[in-house]
Amino acid sequence: MWYQDSVFYQIYPLNMVNAPQDNDGQCVSRINQIQTFIPYLKDLGIKAVYFNPVFSSDHHGYDTRDYRKVDERLGTNEDLKSLIELFHQASIKVVLDGVFNHVGRGFFAFKDVLQHHSQSQYKDWFYLSFDGDSPYHDGFYYEGWEGHYELVKLNLDNTEVQNYLLESVDMWINEFNIDGIRLDVAYSLPRWFMAMLKERCRNLKSDFFLLGEVLGDNAGYMFSEAHLDSITDYPGFKGLWSSFNSLNMFEIAHTLKRNYGEMYKGQSLFTFVDNHDVTRIASQLTDLDKLPLIFGMLLTLPGIPCLYYGSEWGQKGVKGQGSDDALRPAISEPLANELTDYIKKLISLRNQYPALSHGNYHELVLTNRQFVFERTTREQRMIIALNIDDQNYQCPDIFNVQSFETLLGSHDSCLPPKSLTIWKIK
Repeated sequence: MWYQDSVFYQIYPLNMVNAPQDNDGQCVSRINQIQTFIPYLKDLGIKAVYFNPVFSSDHHGYDTRDYRKVDERLGTNEDLKSLIELFHQASIKVVLDGVFNHVGRGFFAFKDVLQHHSQSQYKDWFYLSFDGDSPYHDGFYYEGWEGHYELVKLNLDNTEVQNYLLESVDMWINEFNIDGIRLDVAYSLPRWFMAMLKERCRNLKSDFFLLGEVLGDNAGYMFSEAHLDSITDYPGFKGLWSSFNSLNMFEIAHTLKRNYGEMYKGQSLFTFVDNHDVTRIASQLTDLDKLPLIFGMLLTLPGIPCLYYGSEWGQKGVKGQGSDDALRPAISEPLANELTDYIKKLISLRNQYPALSHGNYHELVLTNRQFVFERTTREQRMIIALNIDDQNYQCPDIFNVQSFETLLGSHDSCLPPKSLTIWKIK
């Protein structure tokens, strides 16, 4: 499938285009600003873009008001349709965020409950109790997502709710021609609902991509029961930056063995070094000289890699208390630099050599500060050698062949300090 061979690029539209934090109902076509990034992303080698929420919401996008209307702060449905069409013309797929576990207090059905209480025709769309009260003193209690009462939990067992959401997704596919959905808090969604959604989407588009947000591990049921195509690899994310900071490559190697040798054999996980919910990698690494190297690992290890907008040129941002705005800056144009050029080279190699995107993975050399592995298909054998030490490292005789071609890095088996090397075995 196309997503297994794609490098993704994540954009948080509301913040990227500097929309107001609160939805004032004023329609402004800010989403059109993203058009300026399309030539840049195509040149970078990106094959798919993933947008955080784009539909009408109260504040940050995850508190939905209307699943069938583009957020007024971003523009109109026609604006989104035109933007997606431009991405498709550039041969870039588009994945949207699907927030189906909860809605905002401004959601039309919940507003009806606020007005009519037990007489509302939508009272069964939520988990309500008219014997209690909410933190907002509504005169009734409702279940909020993980204690956040600005996020009203939907009753997905209700057939009307199911139909509303499924028909909304039908519209996203038929009207906007999207190529996939990332399921927000998939770990909170019923497995049967995700499987039902998968069948619905694949009936409309045979190569449709469904990605689930999973924070932990041991989630094989997401593939076997929910029928998802991939899940977010948070253990791999933590293993990467932690291995670099602690000078202990055993951590990420162990995570890889656990992911692909035990829990998720034959699957491709959605990999990243940062995203909209965590500290930017340029603020996470203790040694910024290693910033290119961690992207090198992201783009050569197993998985479906995703870059978070701006991180490819070293954008910083630290997760704070109560607000993630520092992680989601307003950016009007690409700020490409040497790091971007290096990442572009890595993406080019990944796009050129299938072994780097879906080849078998095998560990060859592992020390605290060195990690050498191979990616192989029937036609290709690639060796990737990482040295995060301040000293040269003499790689042992691991080739067992007469010749190799250096695609990136060292032209012999001596690895320079803080370097990543990619060899193609002839």
